[in-house]
Amino acid sequence: MYGTLQYLLAAMFVFIAGHVILASLPVRQGLIKALGEKGFRVLFSVFALATLVWVIHAYGVAPRTEIWPADPALRHVPLLVMPLACILLVAGLTTRSMTMVGGETMDAAPATGILTITRHPFLWAVALWGLVHALANGDHASLVLFLGMALLAFLGMVHIDHRRERQLGAAWGPMALTTSVIPFQAAIQGRCKLDWAGIGWPRTLGGLALYAALLLAHQWIAGVALLPG
Repeated sequence: MYGTLQYLLAAMFVFIAGHVILASLPVRQGLIKALGEKGFRVLFSVFALATLVWVIHAYGVAPRTEIWPADPALRHVPLLVMPLACILLVAGLTTRSMTMVGGETMDAAPATGILTITRHPFLWAVALWGLVHALANGDHASLVLFLGMALLAFLGMVHIDHRRERQLGAAWGPMALTTSVIPFQAAIQGRCKLDWAGIGWPRTLGGLALYAALLLAHQWIAGVALLPG
C-alpha cells in the first residue's frame, strides 16, 4: 500500500477525521476534563503535526496520474489568487476574534478589520490555497491533498460556528449577526461596514511579503520553480 494513492487517501482520511473527532464538543470536553485545556491543546497540536507530516510524505511518494493536462492558463490561477490568500492568512492570524483558538473566552465586540470581510479569514486562506492548487495540478494525488485541505477548512468554518453557538449562547449573537462565513456577505447585506482601515497596510504588506517569500521558496518547498531562473 505504501507509495500508492490509497496510502495518501488513508493519511488524508486520518488527518481530517482526527481533526473532526478531536474538535467535536463531547470528545473535546472529555479530553479537557481529563488533561486540562493546555494538555488538550498539546495533544491536538501533536496529532495535527504528526498526521500533517504523514500526509505530506504520502503525497511525496504517491504516483502522479494525470486527470487533465497541464495548461499554462491554469498555472496562472494560483499566482492571481494566492496574494489574497496570503493577506487573509496574515490578517486572520493577527486579528483577535471569537473564532480563533481560545476565542470563546473573549468578550463580544463589534467586528473590525478582516472580520468585516469574513469571520474565518485563516480558514478561507487555506481553502483558497487548496482549491487553486488542485486546479493547477490536475492529478489524482494533488486532488486528494489539496481538495482534502480545502474540505477540512470548510468543515472547520461550520464546526467553529456550531461550537461557539453552543458554548457562548447569546454572547455569540453579535458576532454571528455582524459577520459572515462567505466573504463580503455581511457587508453586502448591510449587517456591517467594511473596515479597510482596521485591516491596515501593515497586514496587507505582510501578506504580500509572505506571497513573495513563497514565490522565491516554491522550488525548494514543492520542487516547482515559479520564477524564471
